[in-house]
Amino acid sequence: MVKIPDKMFFRIGEVGRITGVKPYVLRYWESEFKLLKPIKNKAGQRIYRRREIETVLDIKNLLYKKKFTIAGAKKHLSEESRSRGGQQMELGFATSHVKEAVDRIREELVALEKALR
Repeated sequence: MVKIPDKMFFRIGEVGRITGVKPYVLRYWESEFKLLKPIKNKAGQRIYRRREIETVLDIKNLLYKKKFTIAGAKKHLSEESRSRGGQQMELGFATSHVKEAVDRIREELVALEKALR
């Protein structure tokens, strides 16, 4: 089990150190996996959140340990995402949308706090 530090944002180099995946591989995976979409800051640097790091770890597990192909890993993650989405809708929650909104608000508050300093 990988310990992800308790902070909101991570640069690509930090993600590489945490996950053991090289930055160029992370950039390639971004082009292949729809679930892996880190935001970019004003300087154009990729900023990963905890959920993206968890996705990287999932992809790494599927590709390196379970020996999935890229296509197989995409299909597996898509099916898993769909089944989770169905469960959320059954419960009447759109948790992923709420989490994304909260993450955006948090990012804006952090930026506002920095501007006020």
